[in-house]
Amino acid sequence: MTGAWRRAVVFDAGALIALERGDPRMTALVLLITREEIPAFVAAGALAQAWRGSSRQHGLARLLATRAVQVDPLDEATAKAVGVLLGSSRTSDVVDGHVALLGRRVRGMVYTSDPDDLARIDPALDLVPV
Repeated sequence: MTGAWRRAVVFDAGALIALERGDPRMTALVLLITREEIPAFVAAGALAQAWRGSSRQHGLARLLATRAVQVDPLDEATAKAVGVLLGSSRTSDVVDGHVALLGRRVRGMVYTSDPDDLARIDPALDLVPV
């Protein structure tokens, strides 16, 4: 496995939705994360945007059940850090801010359907468009 694939993975809501729609790249990524136990992260707000509690959400449920995946909560400390990041980038989307902060914190590859929005928040993120 290459060094890039050992890096943590961060999913935004669009990437989670793509997984649910059967996107082959997202399905392959989840299989790789599961097989190799690559650390993966989902911001709590991104999960809320994608989760509908449907029995048809097999892909997302499988991802969340993987030991390598952590849902990052939006607690007080994280909320304050997201607020500072949004203020400094002059943006306002809390979920995008949390995803960007999480990508920065874990130095991960951020799978996103909103690369332009996330790049405005943090141009140094390693963004993978979905």
